[in-house]
Formats: sequence, C-alpha cells, structure tokens
Amino acid sequence: MRSMRRGIKEMDIILKNWADASLEELDDEMLTLYDRLLSENDQDLYQWVTGQVSAPEEFAALIEVIATHAGAR
Repeated sequence: MRSMRRGIKEMDIILKNWADASLEELDDEMLTLYDRLLSENDQDLYQWVTGQVSAPEEFAALIEVIATHAGAR
C-alpha cells in the first residue's frame, strides 16, 4: 500500500509496479532497505530513479533496480 500512495503520481506508478513484480522475491535485508526507501521524500526519489540526481550510496543499488524495471534509464 505504501508503494502506491506516495503523493507524486509518477512515483505511485513506478513503485507500485516494481513492488507488484518484486516484493515476494526480496529477502529480509532488502525488505528493510525498501521500507527505509519508502520513508524518503517523493521529489528526491523521483530524481534518483530518473537519474537527475545520484541516489545516496545506501539506496543506489536498489534505485538502479527500480529504475531499470521502470524503464527510467
């Protein structure tokens, strides 16, 4: 639910689609990281996913996976 009720429609779509396709495959460590990612500001997330701004190191690998899934890069 948190993946699709973000505030910015673009992030609703990107994160919901990725979550639908990927959440069941994530281990506990990645689920925890994704949960922390969902606490980040949508404007920042959008810039990270679209490559406008580099994501913080903590989230870089996960953002790359999400961006690739979304076709944003």
